[in-house]
Amino acid sequence: MPFTDEWLLATVQSLLPPGELEKIRQASQAAPVSLWLQLTERRLATDEQILGVVAKRFRLPVADLTQLDPRVRESVPESLVRRFMVLPLRLTDSFLEVATSNPFDIEAEKLLAFASGREVRMLLAPPRRLRERIDELYRPAEEAVQRLLGGLEEAEVTQLEDEEGVDLGTAAAEAAAAPIVRLVDMMLADGIASRASDVHIEPVEGGVVVRYRIDGVLRQVMKIPRSAGVPLISRIKIMSGLDIADRRRPQDGRARVAVNGTPVDLRVSTLPATHGEKVVIRVLNQRATVLSLESLGMYEDERRALARLLDHKEGIVLVTGPTGSGKTTTLYSALRLVQHEGVNIVTVEDPVEYRLGENIVQVQTNEKAGLTFASALRSILRQDPDVVLVGEIRDQETAQIAVQASLTGHLVLSTLHTNDAPNAVTRLVDMGMEAYKIASALRGVVAQRLMRRLCPHCRQEATDAVPERLRKHVPAGRALYRAVGCPECAMTGYRGRFCIVEVLTMSPELEQLIGAGATADRIAEAARGAGMRSLWESGLRHVLDGESTVDELLRVTDVPHEDEVPRAATRPAASPPAPVVVPVTPATPLATEFGESVFELVEDIAPPAESATGPGRGRCVLLVEDEDQLRRVMKDLLEREGYRVAEARDGAQALDEVDRHAPDLIMLDLNLPGLDGYGVLQRLRSRPSTSEIPVIVLTAKGDEDNEVRVFQLGADDFLTKPFRAKALSARLDAVLSRRRAS
Repeated sequence: MPFTDEWLLATVQSLLPPGELEKIRQASQAAPVSLWLQLTERRLATDEQILGVVAKRFRLPVADLTQLDPRVRESVPESLVRRFMVLPLRLTDSFLEVATSNPFDIEAEKLLAFASGREVRMLLAPPRRLRERIDELYRPAEEAVQRLLGGLEEAEVTQLEDEEGVDLGTAAAEAAAAPIVRLVDMMLADGIASRASDVHIEPVEGGVVVRYRIDGVLRQVMKIPRSAGVPLISRIKIMSGLDIADRRRPQDGRARVAVNGTPVDLRVSTLPATHGEKVVIRVLNQRATVLSLESLGMYEDERRALARLLDHKEGIVLVTGPTGSGKTTTLYSALRLVQHEGVNIVTVEDPVEYRLGENIVQVQTNEKAGLTFASALRSILRQDPDVVLVGEIRDQETAQIAVQASLTGHLVLSTLHTNDAPNAVTRLVDMGMEAYKIASALRGVVAQRLMRRLCPHCRQEATDAVPERLRKHVPAGRALYRAVGCPECAMTGYRGRFCIVEVLTMSPELEQLIGAGATADRIAEAARGAGMRSLWESGLRHVLDGESTVDELLRVTDVPHEDEVPRAATRPAASPPAPVVVPVTPATPLATEFGESVFELVEDIAPPAESATGPGRGRCVLLVEDEDQLRRVMKDLLEREGYRVAEARDGAQALDEVDRHAPDLIMLDLNLPGLDGYGVLQRLRSRPSTSEIPVIVLTAKGDEDNEVRVFQLGADDFLTKPFRAKALSARLDAVLSRRRAS
């Protein structure tokens, strides 16, 4: 019977005593076994010895299994990982690194390349260690849960799946059973120890999934058998004082637990879903949350700007952002700056998340009892407050009372759901507020997001090139960092979060604009002119200081569009939209457009003729380039030469456009998102229908190895940036002429 890794035989024979190999074969006649595992189990060789001889003979690198890219788990299906026993280590735009004990498995390499859309690079690792790391990465708590629920089968809980016939006495008894109690305790203790802000319990087909939100990102930690799902949720509902018999309506409750002597507040929310009730537990650990502006990670100038807003004795200050962006924590931290014995501070919240201590009165809304934000606010204003915190402005009535309070000698702090600071004004107008009242009452708006902080124990300097669209924002030579993953950060590469903020401070000019009903874009333009730094700029400062990554910045904010075409609505209705023109002067490289000289025109180009009479004569060229401005300039040049131009921004789109347009020639950039130029070229030459299409490769990498590689893959020509217009035109004509001649 051959071994599953028969290729290893010739390499490790020198490590084996005479006759041992035949003994192993005779002992494994029933089914194929791994030679590597047999050698280590029989103590004939160690993993290090086998790794050494294999790496030396085949010149293969040995994997470091402690270094894992946090993105790989979502990018490679678990089924493929377990089928071929490979561990994804690192993922870039061009390649996927995997650890394997069989680097010659061609099928594994092909399927992984197809699943990830990247070139696969194999690194060596011992099979036993691979299996352990795969279990840690994909199923970290499964075995622990199964052991914990080992005694649950004796309790007859299968009848709980039929909601119509639930015996409430039985349900309560099962929820109090020892395995379920231990499971809930373990889940909560583990979530709090893992710094989870929320615990999600989601019934799915075939079980119940438990996920933790850690540093703003959900991670699945365990999957519980479906038979334990209903008693598990019932146990949580009993703890939070909810009705276990009511499974058709959403419910909200609270619980207070102690983990290792530390009190922790829990907010519990249930929601009926297709496969059962979903439960979300918000963890409010006051000891783990330091309520101060310094702990939020703001820069000194940002803290000073926010502190100046709080110096006002009246007016309204808003904190905006989506759910989970830390708005309430920022407001609580702001209250610490004004909290002292001589100030009467009253808050109205739904719910009260943290108890703020002395000199602050906190009011919990209760809509069933008629205590809404608006009614509570009316009563609070009769309590002679100096500072009022309104948990959220949700409707016109609350907005009107808050603005009225701010106009009559009170400082009002509140939150609002908007994307940025200038849009807070338009949101209040949409609620029915008069623009002139907003202009008079508003003192400032703080928009914020939360970014994950790089783990200080495992962060590494990034070696990948900065994406093209970000180069003008990142100074040349500036070191950036990437997330790696280690036990300290649960293999995520991040530990903790910090605020990035956009602080809009009112000025006479802004007050006039808002009172006149100006748009959010106009307000933003005036605010930036007065010194407001955007969310993007705030986050970029942290990235350049090594506190986070470019990927995290792009996850939280959008790259600003500085060269956007003006909206059609801003032009007179009778005049047509102006064409987008990229100015080009003779003998001037486009360094000002692209941050580097990637394309150079050395003479004026005549205007395009009415018909295609140039060298192109109507031939179709597919232009594959991810930089929009460069692609527009090249398209304009080619059309002036008489070519028809089709466009693609990435490798996958390029293959689709080839099938759609059947081009006469392809101009292919190598540095593309997703499937890069090497992969596109390889696929083009492997398909009979596209194998003869001429391809000119464009690249900024002019080294010899790169040039040799693209010609080996089947390129017809190689053009290094920067290049000139006449040279480009001549290359196209020459390649097409050679193809016609052949």
